[in-house]
Amino acid sequence: MSRRGNCWDNAPQESFFGHLKDSIILASCKSYDDLSAQIDKYITYYNNYRYQWGLKKMTPVQYRNHLLCA
Repeated sequence: MSRRGNCWDNAPQESFFGHLKDSIILASCKSYDDLSAQIDKYITYYNNYRYQWGLKKMTPVQYRNHLLCA
């Protein structure tokens, strides 16, 4: 934390939250529990089913397992 912030430092997080905000329909959430359930559902989808070009067309879980086997 000693240096000035760099926009490239948090680019992956900003990208994830951008996709999250595009995917969740806030109007359908009636309570905090509904919102929490939708966020959990999206994180499960993102980690297990959404293929990513930067990870050799694998999901994050598949890529992690691929690296652990190597």
